[in-house]
Amino acid sequence: MIPYKDLEITDSYIIREFSENIDPIELLWHRDDESRIVEIIGNTDWQIQLDNQLPSSLNDRIFIPRHEFHRVIKGTGTLKLKIYKIQADS
Repeated sequence: MIPYKDLEITDSYIIREFSENIDPIELLWHRDDESRIVEIIGNTDWQIQLDNQLPSSLNDRIFIPRHEFHRVIKGTGTLKLKIYKIQADS
């Protein structure tokens, strides 16, 4: 089961929400098949951690390179993100 709900999906972006009731154990390290730019909707104390880096704030735009392991770290309240997928060059 996925730990989030997609609220809106377009050709340009996805609006994704993580519930404040999520068990942090569900927020696993993972990697995606395309690079992404992630920006927060609102303010939050949730964090993101990229492979071999310390956790960082989600209050700034984050670039996640294709196939780089990363995870979200639970904070307080609900987390809402806007995710822009960047297709790899052919």
